[in-house]
Amino acid sequence: MADMDGFREASDFGIGQAAGAAAFHVKGASSLGWGMKDRLSRIFNPATGRTVMLAFDHGFIMGPTSGLERIDLNIVPLVRYADCLMCTRGILQTSIPANVNKPVCLRSDAGSTVLTELNRNVLIDIEDVIRFNASAMAVMFSAGDGEREAVTAANLARAADLGNRFGIPVMGVTAVGKQMARDARYFALASRVCAENGASIVKTYYCDGFEKIAASCPVPVVIAGGKKLPEKEALELCYRAVNDGAAGVDMGRNVFQSDAPAAMIQAVHAVVHDGITAEQGYEMYQELKG
Repeated sequence: MADMDGFREASDFGIGQAAGAAAFHVKGASSLGWGMKDRLSRIFNPATGRTVMLAFDHGFIMGPTSGLERIDLNIVPLVRYADCLMCTRGILQTSIPANVNKPVCLRSDAGSTVLTELNRNVLIDIEDVIRFNASAMAVMFSAGDGEREAVTAANLARAADLGNRFGIPVMGVTAVGKQMARDARYFALASRVCAENGASIVKTYYCDGFEKIAASCPVPVVIAGGKKLPEKEALELCYRAVNDGAAGVDMGRNVFQSDAPAAMIQAVHAVVHDGITAEQGYEMYQELKG
């Protein structure tokens, strides 16, 4: 029971002032619940509406690849510069200190490896997502894969159902098969399908006509870094993407396989959040590297 000594009766009710209804900074999220918005706000900087995600989930299909041989040595020093981490539950539990206080987009499906046919994934248990306090779930969608398209769409829809129940956003990750065209028409289709099936974020690739992909997707689109590029080209990719409507980047190899990973992720962060040009970002990279 509250102590009533010195109690002051309420008097300042702001009568005549409209109730605050500030616009939410994440595209398509205004009608979501508080928990969803809170988690999205951890991922997307409220000041810019953008994010720099550090992806190092490659091992779940590739095993130990270059730059990811030792997560404790290669990745943990970079965590401080990222807005969000994208990884698997095994790596999170074994290799990422719990006191880094960074939001996690947890890879939430698993299946085949590069040794066999890809896209044969199933969902992990939603209870693990909750136990790890994940801010989002990353689930792959393989458009155009005749055998697995419907299964991956079902995985995405199921993850969205569970996410809605527990207030956890889903990031739909558009997979690219060997016979799929890497063009705006395909990526726009795949991105829109992810959003239509309940994804709150979409991860896809940058291409010519990307502005149409971003405009036609009702939720934020972050771009994948893809294959390793020279640092200046990777920064140009970031610059073009955000200027064409991307809400950020989810980069892996272009950071952890860089000659100077810490310098590279800081330059990427400045391009995405501070609006500097790719040339300025590259100058920053060179200075930090030196």
